[in-house]
Amino acid sequence: MRERDFFKERLSRKELLSLLGATPPAEAFAWRSPRARAMGLDPSQPPPDVELLRMMLEVPYLLRRPAMRIGGRTVFGFDRARVEAALVAARG
Repeated sequence: MRERDFFKERLSRKELLSLLGATPPAEAFAWRSPRARAMGLDPSQPPPDVELLRMMLEVPYLLRRPAMRIGGRTVFGFDRARVEAALVAARG
């Protein structure tokens, strides 16, 4: 297991895209964060994916945490059921 503080060691665009995999950027975006609220962002009308990516790279607080790589997929935010499902899938 490797931990990374992406506030101190920022993610590159390539790393973020790798973490996302098939996950749409809107699902990894921290819509309820104070920074997102201050920007007036609405999850029901999200900006284009390229803009969400840019924002998450510039302001790491906009990436849902924790971001956990389990097997071949990444779970963004803590949702017990999704984490358990990822662990089961990783075990095969």
